[in-house]
Amino acid sequence: MTGSGRRRRGRGGAGRKARAWTAALAIAPLVVGVAACRIEVEPDEELGLEPFVNRMLEESAAAWNRGDLEGYLSDYADAPSTTYVGRRGLVTGLEGIRAVYAPAFAPGAARDSLRFEDVRVRSLPPLAGIVTARWILHDGDEITASGPLTLVVRRLGSGWKVIHDHSSSDPAAPVDGG
Repeated sequence: MTGSGRRRRGRGGAGRKARAWTAALAIAPLVVGVAACRIEVEPDEELGLEPFVNRMLEESAAAWNRGDLEGYLSDYADAPSTTYVGRRGLVTGLEGIRAVYAPAFAPGAARDSLRFEDVRVRSLPPLAGIVTARWILHDGDEITASGPLTLVVRRLGSGWKVIHDHSSSDPAAPVDGG
């Protein structure tokens, strides 16, 4: 009894035990769910990331060279969180990236040929990888523009997709050797 003559509820041993069992039963599904979840980590060589990236870049260059914007963009994840950083700064979402490239694919637009060189692939198992390379625009043997790029790729339900692209341009050669 308290000073007012009333008994306090829930302070006894039985009440504590009941609350403990209620709490344990409430979190049991969470514990079982977490225990049942696990991510399978595959060795790098089993990810198939390097062959995929080489094929992806070859197909990307081929799409660029034939003027196929949708083919060129098909390697990007169609998500609002997909990002591209280039000379215009940060662009988000596939539609934003499409808007950046669309002028180069407009009918009659002059567009030099594209190839990729110095491709390096680093797996971040199990679901991601980083790709560094050089993009080269060329007209025959003459390089018209080039620069480094970094891609972050992620394994999604639809396969490996680019979720981030940071492409830079090499500085222009100084005029008059200066």
